This record gives sequence, C-alpha cells and structure tokens, in this order.
Amino acid sequence: QVQLVESGGGWVQAGGSLRLSCAGSGGTFRDRTMGWFRHAPGKERQFVAAISGSYGITDYADSVKGRFTISRDNAENTVYLKMSSLKPEDTAVYYCAVDTTRYITVATTLREYHYWGQGTQVTVSS
Repeated sequence: QVQLVESGGGWVQAGGSLRLSCAGSGGTFRDRTMGWFRHAPGKERQFVAAISGSYGITDYADSVKGRFTISRDNAENTVYLKMSSLKPEDTAVYYCAVDTTRYITVATTLREYHYWGQGTQVTVSS
C-alpha cells in the first residue's frame, strides 16, 4: 500500500525557515514526479512546487519562487521542501503527493496526482 508521510512542519516567525520532508513507502517513487501543495483556511488546495523523477526538473508557484526549493533523494524515496523567508500567508497545511504516471515532466494540478500524504501544519507568525 502506497504511503506518504510528511514531517517538519511547525511554528516559525516571519522571515524564518523550515524544511519539510515527505517519505514514501509501499511503491516506487524514485523515478516519479512528486509535488507539494498547501491548503490554507478558507482557500482551495493550491500547487506549491513539483520535481520530476528524472533530471530533477522543477516548477514553482509564483508566490514561492525564489523562497522555496524542492529537492529529492531517490535512494531514500524522500522529497523535501526547503522554505525560506517565510511569510504569514504561507501558513497552511502542506501536503506531498506523487504522480505515478510522470517521469520527466512536472504536474501542477491536484487531479494529476494519485497518492497524498496526511499533511503537516506550517504556521508563520508576523
């Protein structure tokens, strides 16, 4: 059974940094596209970043470009999201997901992802 488990969330002051991790098990993720999404209260779940399984092609939401960095360790079936210069508007539950059909391209919409983690809360205070 495919399982994705996020960790690394927490509380941080504006301007601070956090690194989220997402560990996958029960399947082969090392060559599949993986992504991060977030869901803030009163808003729809939105795309944050994605990374392809091969070649490390990345894409980011405009709101996080230059502040967030997605990376992966294929040997460990783990994807990371380094978040810097955090703002209060980054407060949300962050989810990782895997697109089991993509290898060298990235997906930015929810429906393209097939498995999701349970989420980890990130709270940024002003």
